[in-house]
Amino acid sequence: MRLTGAQIICESLIKEGVEVMFGFPGGSLLPFYDTLPQYPQLRHILVRHEQGAAHAADGYARAAGRAGVCCATSGPGATNLVTGIANAYLDSSPVIALTGQVARPFIGKDAFQEIDITGITLPITKHNYVVMSAAEMANVLKEAFHIATTGRPGPVLIDVPRDVFVEEAEFHYPAKVDLPGYKPILRGHAAQIKKAARLINEAQRPVIISGRGVVISRAYEELRELAEKAQIPVITTLLGISSFPENHMLSLGMLGMHGMAHANMAVNEADLVIAVGMRFDDRATAKVSAFAPKARIIHVDIDPAEIGKNVRVDVPIVGDARDVLKDLNKEVITRARLDWISQMEAWRQCHPPRIVREGDDLIPQYVIHSICEVTEGNSIIVTGVGQHQMWSAQCFCYKKPNTLISSGGLGTMGFELPAAIGAKVGCPGETVWCVAGDGGFQMTIQELATVAQEKTAIKIAIINNGFLGMVRQWQELFYGRRYVATPLSGPDFVKIADAYGIPAMRVRTRLEVIPAIQKAMEHSGPFLIDFVVEPEENVYPMVPPGAALADLIEAPRTELVAPGSDRVSE
Repeated sequence: MRLTGAQIICESLIKEGVEVMFGFPGGSLLPFYDTLPQYPQLRHILVRHEQGAAHAADGYARAAGRAGVCCATSGPGATNLVTGIANAYLDSSPVIALTGQVARPFIGKDAFQEIDITGITLPITKHNYVVMSAAEMANVLKEAFHIATTGRPGPVLIDVPRDVFVEEAEFHYPAKVDLPGYKPILRGHAAQIKKAARLINEAQRPVIISGRGVVISRAYEELRELAEKAQIPVITTLLGISSFPENHMLSLGMLGMHGMAHANMAVNEADLVIAVGMRFDDRATAKVSAFAPKARIIHVDIDPAEIGKNVRVDVPIVGDARDVLKDLNKEVITRARLDWISQMEAWRQCHPPRIVREGDDLIPQYVIHSICEVTEGNSIIVTGVGQHQMWSAQCFCYKKPNTLISSGGLGTMGFELPAAIGAKVGCPGETVWCVAGDGGFQMTIQELATVAQEKTAIKIAIINNGFLGMVRQWQELFYGRRYVATPLSGPDFVKIADAYGIPAMRVRTRLEVIPAIQKAMEHSGPFLIDFVVEPEENVYPMVPPGAALADLIEAPRTELVAPGSDRVSE
Protein backbone atom coordinates (compact mmCIF):
# COMPACT_ATOMS: atom_id res chain seq x y z
CA MET A 1 0.00 0.00 0.00
CA ARG A 2 1.15 3.53 -0.70
CA LEU A 3 1.63 5.82 2.29
CA THR A 4 3.22 9.18 2.93
CA GLY A 5 6.58 9.36 4.66
CA ALA A 6 4.88 10.51 7.84
CA GLN A 7 2.45 7.59 7.72
CA ILE A 8 5.32 5.18 7.14
CA ILE A 9 7.04 6.52 10.27
CA CYS A 10 3.88 6.01 12.35
CA GLU A 11 3.28 2.53 10.97
CA SER A 12 6.92 1.62 11.63
CA LEU A 13 6.79 2.93 15.20
CA ILE A 14 3.73 0.79 15.85
CA LYS A 15 5.49 -2.25 14.36
CA GLU A 16 8.31 -1.64 16.83
CA GLY A 17 5.90 -1.60 19.75
CA VAL A 18 6.15 2.14 20.41
CA GLU A 19 3.26 3.48 22.45
CA VAL A 20 4.49 6.92 23.46
CA MET A 21 6.81 9.66 22.23
CA PHE A 22 7.98 12.95 23.72
CA GLY A 23 8.26 15.98 21.51
CA PHE A 24 7.71 19.59 20.54
CA PRO A 25 6.31 20.56 17.13
CA GLY A 26 7.66 23.02 14.59
CA GLY A 27 7.50 23.97 10.93
CA SER A 28 9.48 21.11 9.40
CA LEU A 29 7.63 18.57 11.56
CA LEU A 30 4.11 19.80 10.87
CA PRO A 31 3.34 17.13 8.23
CA PHE A 32 4.30 14.48 10.81
CA TYR A 33 2.21 16.07 13.56
CA ASP A 34 -0.70 16.46 11.15
CA THR A 35 -0.56 12.69 10.61
CA LEU A 36 -0.51 11.69 14.30
CA PRO A 37 -4.32 11.90 14.81
CA GLN A 38 -4.64 9.02 12.33
CA TYR A 39 -2.77 6.84 14.84
CA PRO A 40 -4.44 7.21 18.25
CA GLN A 41 -2.42 4.28 19.58
CA LEU A 42 0.64 6.55 19.45
CA ARG A 43 0.52 8.80 22.51
CA HIS A 44 2.36 12.08 22.13
CA ILE A 45 3.51 13.94 25.24
CA LEU A 46 4.17 17.63 24.70
CA VAL A 47 7.21 18.77 26.64
CA ARG A 48 8.08 22.42 27.20
CA HIS A 49 11.64 22.21 25.87
CA GLU A 50 13.21 19.73 23.48
CA GLN A 51 15.95 18.85 25.99
CA GLY A 52 13.11 17.61 28.19
CA ALA A 53 11.93 15.37 25.35
CA ALA A 54 15.32 13.70 25.05
CA HIS A 55 15.68 13.21 28.81
CA ALA A 56 12.12 11.90 29.10
CA ALA A 57 12.77 9.40 26.32
CA ASP A 58 15.98 8.40 28.12
CA GLY A 59 14.20 7.94 31.46
CA TYR A 60 11.46 5.97 29.72
CA ALA A 61 14.02 3.69 28.06
CA ARG A 62 15.86 2.97 31.30
CA ALA A 63 12.72 2.28 33.32
CA ALA A 64 10.73 0.36 30.70
CA GLY A 65 13.62 -1.50 29.11
CA ARG A 66 12.73 -0.54 25.56
CA ALA A 67 13.61 2.29 23.21
CA GLY A 68 12.39 5.78 24.05
CA VAL A 69 11.34 8.09 21.24
CA CYS A 70 11.66 11.87 21.05
CA CYS A 71 11.07 14.32 18.23
CA ALA A 72 11.95 17.91 17.46
CA THR A 73 11.80 20.31 14.58
CA SER A 74 14.76 21.53 12.54
CA GLY A 75 17.30 24.10 13.66
CA PRO A 76 17.04 25.02 17.35
CA GLY A 77 14.57 22.23 18.01
CA ALA A 78 17.14 19.68 16.89
CA THR A 79 20.07 21.35 18.65
CA ASN A 80 18.06 21.47 21.88
CA LEU A 81 18.04 17.66 21.79
CA VAL A 82 21.83 17.47 21.77
CA THR A 83 22.47 17.43 25.53
CA GLY A 84 19.88 14.70 26.03
CA ILE A 85 21.29 12.67 23.13
CA ALA A 86 24.81 12.97 24.54
CA ASN A 87 23.54 11.92 27.95
CA ALA A 88 21.90 8.82 26.47
CA TYR A 89 25.05 8.02 24.49
CA LEU A 90 27.39 8.10 27.47
CA ASP A 91 24.98 6.08 29.62
CA SER A 92 24.14 3.52 26.89
CA SER A 93 20.44 4.30 26.71
CA PRO A 94 18.40 3.32 23.62
CA VAL A 95 16.78 6.50 22.32
CA ILE A 96 15.37 7.19 18.85
CA ALA A 97 15.53 10.92 18.04
CA LEU A 98 13.38 11.99 15.10
CA THR A 99 14.19 15.46 13.77
CA GLY A 100 12.61 17.49 11.02
CA GLN A 101 14.79 19.09 8.35
CA VAL A 102 14.22 21.75 5.72
CA ALA A 103 12.88 20.48 2.41
CA ARG A 104 15.36 18.76 0.10
CA PRO A 105 15.72 21.65 -2.39
CA PHE A 106 16.84 23.95 0.45
CA ILE A 107 19.42 21.71 2.11
CA GLY A 108 22.84 23.28 2.07
CA LYS A 109 21.53 26.77 1.34
CA ASP A 110 21.31 28.13 4.90
CA ALA A 111 17.54 28.06 4.76
CA PHE A 112 15.47 29.19 7.74
CA GLN A 113 16.09 26.81 10.64
CA GLU A 114 18.47 24.63 8.65
CA ILE A 115 21.21 22.92 10.66
CA ASP A 116 23.40 19.91 9.96
CA ILE A 117 22.13 17.92 12.93
CA THR A 118 23.63 14.64 11.71
CA GLY A 119 27.04 16.30 11.58
CA ILE A 120 26.56 17.79 15.02
CA THR A 121 25.48 14.50 16.59
CA LEU A 122 27.92 12.22 14.79
CA PRO A 123 30.17 11.83 17.88
CA ILE A 124 27.26 11.33 20.29
CA THR A 125 25.03 8.87 18.47
CA LYS A 126 25.48 5.20 17.86
CA HIS A 127 24.38 5.91 14.30
CA ASN A 128 22.38 8.56 12.47
CA TYR A 129 20.52 8.97 9.19
CA VAL A 130 19.29 11.59 6.74
CA VAL A 131 16.30 10.05 4.98
CA MET A 132 16.21 11.46 1.46
CA SER A 133 13.19 9.54 0.17
CA ALA A 134 10.03 8.06 1.62
CA ALA A 135 10.88 4.75 -0.06
CA GLU A 136 13.80 4.18 2.35
CA MET A 137 11.94 5.25 5.49
CA ALA A 138 10.77 1.83 6.67
CA ASN A 139 14.22 0.27 6.30
CA VAL A 140 15.78 3.17 8.19
CA LEU A 141 13.31 2.83 11.08
CA LYS A 142 13.90 -0.92 11.30
CA GLU A 143 17.67 -0.47 11.31
CA ALA A 144 17.52 2.39 13.80
CA PHE A 145 15.60 0.40 16.41
CA HIS A 146 17.83 -2.62 15.89
CA ILE A 147 21.00 -0.59 16.32
CA ALA A 148 19.69 1.38 19.30
CA THR A 149 18.56 -1.66 21.29
CA THR A 150 21.13 -4.35 20.52
CA GLY A 151 24.75 -4.75 21.57
CA ARG A 152 25.70 -1.79 23.70
CA PRO A 153 22.52 0.33 23.48
CA GLY A 154 22.64 3.94 22.43
CA PRO A 155 20.82 6.78 20.69
CA VAL A 156 20.11 6.84 16.95
CA LEU A 157 19.02 10.03 15.19
CA ILE A 158 16.83 10.12 12.08
CA ASP A 159 16.69 13.43 10.21
CA VAL A 160 13.79 13.81 7.77
CA PRO A 161 13.39 16.67 5.28
CA ARG A 162 9.97 18.31 5.36
CA ASP A 163 8.96 17.23 1.86
CA VAL A 164 9.85 13.58 2.56
CA PHE A 165 7.08 13.51 5.17
CA VAL A 166 4.51 14.13 2.43
CA GLU A 167 6.12 12.10 -0.36
CA GLU A 168 4.36 8.80 -1.06
CA ALA A 169 5.96 5.36 -1.36
CA GLU A 170 5.02 1.71 -1.06
CA PHE A 171 5.11 0.54 2.55
CA HIS A 172 6.66 -2.82 3.36
CA TYR A 173 8.11 -3.16 6.83
CA PRO A 174 11.13 -5.49 6.71
CA ALA A 175 11.06 -8.59 8.90
CA LYS A 176 14.76 -8.33 9.66
CA VAL A 177 17.77 -6.11 9.05
CA ASP A 178 20.85 -6.86 7.02
CA LEU A 179 23.83 -5.00 8.47
CA PRO A 180 26.95 -7.02 7.61
CA GLY A 181 29.25 -4.64 9.48
CA TYR A 182 27.22 -4.69 12.69
CA LYS A 183 27.26 -7.96 14.60
CA PRO A 184 27.47 -7.52 18.38
CA ILE A 185 29.15 -10.38 20.21
CA LEU A 186 26.87 -11.81 22.88
CA ARG A 187 28.56 -15.03 23.95
CA GLY A 188 31.97 -14.81 25.57
CA HIS A 189 34.93 -16.80 24.23
CA ALA A 190 34.92 -20.21 25.91
CA ALA A 191 38.67 -20.25 26.54
CA GLN A 192 38.56 -16.80 28.14
CA ILE A 193 35.66 -17.84 30.36
CA LYS A 194 37.59 -20.90 31.54
CA LYS A 195 40.62 -18.70 32.23
CA ALA A 196 38.47 -16.28 34.22
CA ALA A 197 36.90 -19.12 36.20
CA ARG A 198 40.33 -20.47 37.07
CA LEU A 199 41.39 -17.08 38.45
CA ILE A 200 38.16 -16.83 40.44
CA ASN A 201 38.57 -20.31 41.88
CA GLU A 202 42.15 -19.59 42.92
CA ALA A 203 41.61 -16.07 44.30
CA GLN A 204 41.71 -15.39 48.03
CA ARG A 205 40.38 -11.82 48.01
CA PRO A 206 38.15 -11.35 44.95
CA VAL A 207 35.58 -8.58 44.41
CA ILE A 208 32.95 -8.09 41.74
CA ILE A 209 32.36 -4.60 40.35
CA SER A 210 28.93 -4.47 38.75
CA GLY A 211 28.13 -1.71 36.27
CA ARG A 212 25.23 -0.53 34.16
CA GLY A 213 25.80 -3.38 31.72
CA VAL A 214 24.38 -5.76 34.32
CA VAL A 215 21.22 -3.62 34.52
CA ILE A 216 20.92 -3.35 30.74
CA SER A 217 21.24 -7.11 30.21
CA ARG A 218 18.99 -7.88 33.22
CA ALA A 219 21.71 -10.18 34.58
CA TYR A 220 20.53 -9.84 38.18
CA GLU A 221 20.07 -13.53 38.95
CA GLU A 222 23.28 -14.52 37.19
CA LEU A 223 25.26 -11.93 39.16
CA ARG A 224 23.73 -13.06 42.42
CA GLU A 225 24.46 -16.71 41.60
CA LEU A 226 28.13 -15.94 40.99
CA ALA A 227 28.43 -13.88 44.17
CA GLU A 228 26.75 -16.46 46.38
CA LYS A 229 28.32 -19.54 44.81
CA ALA A 230 31.86 -18.20 45.08
CA GLN A 231 31.21 -15.98 48.13
CA ILE A 232 32.47 -12.82 46.44
CA PRO A 233 31.56 -9.32 47.70
CA VAL A 234 29.74 -7.16 45.15
CA ILE A 235 30.57 -3.50 44.61
CA THR A 236 28.67 -1.31 42.14
CA THR A 237 29.40 1.73 40.05
CA LEU A 238 26.96 4.64 40.30
CA LEU A 239 24.92 3.34 37.37
CA GLY A 240 25.35 -0.23 38.56
CA ILE A 241 23.41 0.57 41.73
CA SER A 242 20.32 -1.68 41.97
CA SER A 243 21.99 -4.44 39.95
CA PHE A 244 22.53 -6.29 43.26
CA PRO A 245 20.33 -5.98 46.37
CA GLU A 246 21.98 -3.65 48.85
CA ASN A 247 20.51 -5.45 51.86
CA HIS A 248 22.44 -8.58 50.87
CA MET A 249 25.32 -9.64 53.11
CA LEU A 250 27.69 -9.60 50.13
CA SER A 251 26.78 -6.08 49.02
CA LEU A 252 29.44 -3.43 49.65
CA GLY A 253 27.63 -0.60 47.87
CA MET A 254 29.14 1.93 45.49
CA LEU A 255 32.83 2.57 44.94
CA GLY A 256 34.60 5.66 43.66
CA MET A 257 34.95 9.34 44.43
CA HIS A 258 31.95 9.34 46.78
CA GLY A 259 31.68 5.60 47.24
CA MET A 260 31.58 3.65 50.45
CA ALA A 261 34.90 3.64 52.30
CA HIS A 262 34.81 -0.11 52.81
CA ALA A 263 34.12 -0.67 49.09
CA ASN A 264 37.14 1.41 48.10
CA MET A 265 39.28 -0.43 50.66
CA ALA A 266 38.13 -3.79 49.31
CA VAL A 267 39.22 -2.86 45.78
CA ASN A 268 42.55 -1.61 47.13
CA GLU A 269 43.23 -4.92 48.92
CA ALA A 270 41.67 -7.34 46.43
CA ASP A 271 43.77 -9.89 44.58
CA LEU A 272 41.15 -10.21 41.82
CA VAL A 273 38.67 -7.71 40.35
CA ILE A 274 35.82 -9.11 38.25
CA ALA A 275 34.42 -6.09 36.38
CA VAL A 276 31.09 -6.75 34.67
CA GLY A 277 29.46 -4.19 32.38
CA MET A 278 31.44 -1.19 33.58
CA ARG A 279 33.98 0.99 31.82
CA PHE A 280 36.46 1.98 34.56
CA ASP A 281 35.63 5.68 34.31
CA ASP A 282 37.66 8.13 36.37
CA ARG A 283 34.94 8.65 39.01
CA ALA A 284 35.06 4.93 39.77
CA THR A 285 38.80 4.31 39.57
CA ALA A 286 40.18 7.59 40.98
CA LYS A 287 43.95 7.60 40.26
CA VAL A 288 44.19 4.97 37.52
CA SER A 289 47.81 4.01 38.22
CA ALA A 290 46.87 3.20 41.82
CA PHE A 291 43.65 1.33 41.05
CA ALA A 292 43.48 -2.20 42.48
CA PRO A 293 47.28 -2.37 42.83
CA LYS A 294 47.30 -5.97 44.13
CA ALA A 295 44.70 -7.41 41.79
CA ARG A 296 44.48 -9.17 38.50
CA ILE A 297 41.52 -7.93 36.46
CA ILE A 298 38.80 -9.77 34.55
CA HIS A 299 36.77 -7.40 32.40
CA VAL A 300 33.43 -8.44 30.88
CA ASP A 301 31.85 -5.95 28.49
CA ILE A 302 29.78 -6.10 25.32
CA ASP A 303 31.74 -3.21 23.82
CA PRO A 304 35.27 -4.33 22.87
CA ALA A 305 36.38 -0.69 22.70
CA GLU A 306 36.01 -0.40 26.47
CA ILE A 307 38.31 -3.28 27.34
CA GLY A 308 41.82 -2.09 28.09
CA LYS A 309 40.87 1.54 27.39
CA ASN A 310 41.43 2.83 30.91
CA VAL A 311 43.02 0.05 33.00
CA ARG A 312 45.18 -2.97 32.32
CA VAL A 313 43.16 -6.18 31.89
CA ASP A 314 44.42 -9.72 32.48
CA VAL A 315 41.39 -11.59 31.11
CA PRO A 316 39.23 -9.69 28.61
CA ILE A 317 35.83 -11.18 27.77
CA VAL A 318 33.69 -9.54 25.10
CA GLY A 319 30.03 -10.43 25.43
CA ASP A 320 26.66 -9.70 26.96
CA ALA A 321 26.86 -9.68 30.76
CA ARG A 322 24.00 -12.12 31.21
CA ASP A 323 25.29 -14.64 28.68
CA VAL A 324 28.86 -14.45 29.98
CA LEU A 325 27.81 -14.83 33.62
CA LYS A 326 25.64 -17.83 32.76
CA ASP A 327 28.62 -19.58 31.20
CA LEU A 328 31.01 -18.44 33.92
CA ASN A 329 28.77 -19.79 36.68
CA LYS A 330 29.07 -23.27 35.18
CA GLU A 331 32.85 -23.15 35.61
CA VAL A 332 33.13 -21.51 39.02
CA ILE A 333 33.37 -23.79 42.04
CA THR A 334 31.44 -23.37 45.27
CA ARG A 335 33.67 -22.22 48.08
CA ALA A 336 33.76 -20.19 51.25
CA ARG A 337 35.98 -17.18 51.81
CA LEU A 338 35.41 -16.64 55.51
CA ASP A 339 38.53 -14.60 56.20
CA TRP A 340 37.82 -12.21 53.33
CA ILE A 341 34.14 -11.85 54.23
CA SER A 342 35.15 -11.25 57.85
CA GLN A 343 37.48 -8.51 56.69
CA MET A 344 34.59 -6.90 54.79
CA GLU A 345 32.51 -6.90 57.96
CA ALA A 346 35.36 -5.38 59.96
CA TRP A 347 35.75 -2.56 57.44
CA ARG A 348 31.99 -2.09 57.37
CA GLN A 349 31.88 -1.77 61.16
CA CYS A 350 34.69 0.78 61.16
CA HIS A 351 33.25 2.68 58.19
CA PRO A 352 29.46 2.18 58.41
CA PRO A 353 27.30 2.84 55.34
CA ARG A 354 24.17 4.99 55.11
CA ILE A 355 25.10 7.23 58.01
CA VAL A 356 22.89 10.07 59.17
CA ARG A 357 24.33 12.55 61.63
CA GLU A 358 22.31 13.10 64.77
CA GLY A 359 21.08 16.58 65.61
CA ASP A 360 18.22 18.98 65.11
CA ASP A 361 19.36 20.45 61.81
CA LEU A 362 17.73 19.17 58.64
CA ILE A 363 20.38 17.45 56.56
CA PRO A 364 19.89 15.93 53.09
CA GLN A 365 20.96 12.45 54.20
CA TYR A 366 18.00 12.32 56.57
CA VAL A 367 15.61 13.29 53.79
CA ILE A 368 16.85 10.54 51.44
CA HIS A 369 16.84 7.94 54.21
CA SER A 370 13.30 8.95 55.16
CA ILE A 371 12.07 8.51 51.57
CA CYS A 372 13.58 5.02 51.70
CA GLU A 373 11.94 4.33 55.06
CA VAL A 374 8.46 5.51 54.06
CA THR A 375 8.53 3.72 50.69
CA GLU A 376 10.27 0.68 52.20
CA GLY A 377 12.73 0.94 49.34
CA ASN A 378 9.93 0.24 46.88
CA SER A 379 10.45 3.20 44.58
CA ILE A 380 12.29 4.27 41.46
CA ILE A 381 14.63 7.11 42.35
CA VAL A 382 15.49 9.54 39.54
CA THR A 383 18.20 12.09 40.22
CA GLY A 384 20.04 14.90 38.54
CA VAL A 385 23.71 15.57 39.22
CA GLY A 386 25.43 16.95 42.27
CA GLN A 387 25.33 16.42 45.99
CA HIS A 388 21.72 15.20 46.01
CA GLN A 389 22.74 12.52 43.51
CA MET A 390 25.50 11.21 45.75
CA TRP A 391 23.28 11.24 48.84
CA SER A 392 20.63 9.37 46.85
CA ALA A 393 23.27 6.79 45.95
CA GLN A 394 24.51 6.48 49.52
CA CYS A 395 21.45 6.79 51.76
CA PHE A 396 18.71 4.90 49.91
CA CYS A 397 18.83 1.11 50.23
CA TYR A 398 18.19 -0.25 46.72
CA LYS A 399 16.69 -3.71 47.11
CA LYS A 400 14.83 -4.01 43.81
CA PRO A 401 16.48 -4.21 40.37
CA ASN A 402 16.74 -1.14 38.16
CA THR A 403 15.46 1.38 40.70
CA LEU A 404 18.07 4.14 40.34
CA ILE A 405 17.98 6.28 37.21
CA SER A 406 20.62 8.99 37.07
CA SER A 407 22.92 10.86 34.71
CA GLY A 408 26.32 9.23 34.97
CA GLY A 409 28.76 9.83 32.13
CA LEU A 410 27.70 13.31 31.06
CA GLY A 411 26.69 14.52 34.53
CA THR A 412 23.68 16.47 33.30
CA MET A 413 22.02 18.90 35.68
CA GLY A 414 18.32 19.11 34.93
CA PHE A 415 18.06 15.46 33.90
CA GLU A 416 15.93 14.48 36.89
CA LEU A 417 12.51 16.05 36.25
CA PRO A 418 11.97 15.10 32.59
CA ALA A 419 13.62 11.70 33.13
CA ALA A 420 11.25 11.07 36.04
CA ILE A 421 8.33 11.87 33.75
CA GLY A 422 9.63 9.31 31.27
CA ALA A 423 10.22 6.72 33.97
CA LYS A 424 6.67 7.09 35.32
CA VAL A 425 5.19 6.86 31.82
CA GLY A 426 7.27 3.74 31.20
CA CYS A 427 6.38 2.15 34.55
CA PRO A 428 3.00 3.63 35.53
CA GLY A 429 2.51 1.11 38.32
CA GLU A 430 5.72 2.08 40.13
CA THR A 431 6.26 4.89 42.62
CA VAL A 432 8.72 7.38 41.09
CA TRP A 433 10.55 9.94 43.21
CA CYS A 434 12.37 12.75 41.45
CA VAL A 435 15.18 13.86 43.76
CA ALA A 436 16.53 17.22 42.61
CA GLY A 437 18.92 19.93 43.64
CA ASP A 438 17.63 23.48 43.67
CA GLY A 439 20.17 24.35 40.96
CA GLY A 440 19.49 21.51 38.55
CA PHE A 441 15.74 21.69 39.09
CA GLN A 442 15.68 25.25 37.76
CA MET A 443 17.32 24.09 34.53
CA THR A 444 14.25 22.10 33.48
CA ILE A 445 11.62 23.50 35.85
CA GLN A 446 9.32 24.26 32.92
CA GLU A 447 8.56 20.54 32.69
CA LEU A 448 6.29 20.99 35.70
CA ALA A 449 3.81 22.10 33.04
CA THR A 450 4.20 18.69 31.38
CA VAL A 451 3.68 16.99 34.73
CA ALA A 452 0.50 18.98 35.28
CA GLN A 453 -0.88 18.57 31.77
CA GLU A 454 -0.25 14.82 31.68
CA LYS A 455 -1.17 14.33 35.36
CA THR A 456 2.05 12.38 35.78
CA ALA A 457 1.97 11.16 39.37
CA ILE A 458 5.62 11.63 40.24
CA LYS A 459 6.76 12.78 43.67
CA ILE A 460 9.37 15.54 43.71
CA ALA A 461 11.86 16.14 46.51
CA ILE A 462 13.93 19.30 46.09
CA ILE A 463 17.09 19.29 48.21
CA ASN A 464 17.23 23.05 48.59
CA ASN A 465 20.52 24.26 50.08
CA GLY A 466 20.78 27.62 48.34
CA PHE A 467 24.01 26.65 46.60
CA LEU A 468 25.32 24.84 43.58
CA GLY A 469 26.26 22.34 46.24
CA MET A 470 28.87 20.08 44.69
CA VAL A 471 30.78 22.96 43.15
CA ARG A 472 30.58 24.83 46.48
CA GLN A 473 31.98 21.76 48.26
CA TRP A 474 35.00 21.75 45.95
CA GLN A 475 35.44 25.49 46.52
CA GLU A 476 35.37 24.90 50.27
CA LEU A 477 37.84 22.03 50.26
CA PHE A 478 40.23 22.97 47.44
CA TYR A 479 39.77 26.69 46.69
CA GLY A 480 40.08 28.34 50.08
CA ARG A 481 36.31 28.58 50.65
CA ARG A 482 36.02 31.18 47.90
CA TYR A 483 32.38 30.77 46.86
CA VAL A 484 32.39 32.26 43.38
CA ALA A 485 29.11 31.94 41.44
CA THR A 486 27.81 29.15 43.67
CA PRO A 487 25.44 30.93 46.12
CA LEU A 488 22.09 30.37 44.47
CA SER A 489 18.88 32.31 44.73
CA GLY A 490 15.72 30.63 43.61
CA PRO A 491 11.98 31.03 43.41
CA ASP A 492 9.44 29.95 45.96
CA PHE A 493 9.11 26.37 44.68
CA VAL A 494 5.84 25.86 46.54
CA LYS A 495 4.27 28.86 44.80
CA ILE A 496 5.69 27.74 41.46
CA ALA A 497 4.14 24.29 41.91
CA ASP A 498 0.84 25.91 42.95
CA ALA A 499 0.89 28.02 39.81
CA TYR A 500 1.00 24.78 37.81
CA GLY A 501 -1.75 23.26 39.93
CA ILE A 502 0.57 20.81 41.66
CA PRO A 503 0.17 20.35 45.43
CA ALA A 504 3.32 21.27 47.34
CA MET A 505 4.70 22.00 50.78
CA ARG A 506 7.89 23.30 52.38
CA VAL A 507 9.80 21.37 55.07
CA ARG A 508 12.39 22.96 57.35
CA THR A 509 12.70 20.57 60.32
CA ARG A 510 13.32 16.86 60.84
CA LEU A 511 9.97 16.42 62.53
CA GLU A 512 8.18 17.52 59.36
CA VAL A 513 10.04 15.20 56.97
CA ILE A 514 8.28 11.86 57.36
CA PRO A 515 4.74 13.33 57.56
CA ALA A 516 5.44 15.31 54.38
CA ILE A 517 6.68 12.24 52.52
CA GLN A 518 3.67 10.27 53.72
CA LYS A 519 1.36 13.02 52.52
CA ALA A 520 3.03 12.95 49.09
CA MET A 521 2.64 9.17 48.92
CA GLU A 522 -1.02 9.33 49.90
CA HIS A 523 -1.79 11.88 47.17
CA SER A 524 -2.86 10.19 43.93
CA GLY A 525 -1.24 12.73 41.62
CA PRO A 526 2.03 14.68 41.46
CA PHE A 527 3.33 16.25 44.65
CA LEU A 528 6.32 18.53 45.35
CA ILE A 529 8.21 18.97 48.62
CA ASP A 530 10.76 21.75 49.07
CA PHE A 531 13.23 20.49 51.68
CA VAL A 532 15.19 23.48 52.99
CA VAL A 533 18.38 21.80 54.24
CA GLU A 534 21.70 22.80 55.79
CA PRO A 535 23.42 24.95 53.16
CA GLU A 536 27.01 23.77 53.71
CA GLU A 537 26.54 20.04 54.29
CA ASN A 538 29.21 18.06 52.43
CA VAL A 539 29.18 14.67 50.74
CA TYR A 540 31.49 12.17 52.41
CA PRO A 541 33.46 10.01 51.86
CA MET A 542 35.33 11.88 49.16
CA VAL A 543 38.42 10.92 47.20
CA PRO A 544 40.31 14.15 46.44
CA PRO A 545 41.22 14.80 42.80
CA GLY A 546 44.39 12.95 41.81
CA ALA A 547 44.27 10.64 44.84
CA ALA A 548 43.87 6.87 45.01
CA LEU A 549 40.65 5.18 46.08
CA ALA A 550 42.04 4.36 49.52
CA ASP A 551 43.10 7.97 50.17
CA LEU A 552 39.67 9.27 50.99
CA ILE A 553 38.35 11.98 53.26
CA GLU A 554 35.72 10.68 55.67
CA ALA A 555 33.02 12.51 57.57
CA PRO A 556 33.41 13.40 61.24
CA ARG A 557 32.73 10.33 63.38
CA THR A 558 29.86 11.83 65.39
CA GLU A 559 27.37 9.92 63.27
CA LEU A 560 24.72 7.25 63.56
CA VAL A 561 24.04 4.29 61.30
CA ALA A 562 20.67 4.91 59.76
CA PRO A 563 17.84 2.43 60.24
CA GLY A 564 17.04 0.46 57.10
CA SER A 565 20.61 -0.75 56.62
CA ASP A 566 19.79 -4.18 58.05
CA ARG A 567 21.11 -6.97 55.90
CA VAL A 568 19.81 -10.37 54.99
CA SER A 569 21.98 -13.43 54.82
CA GLU A 570 22.86 -14.92 51.49
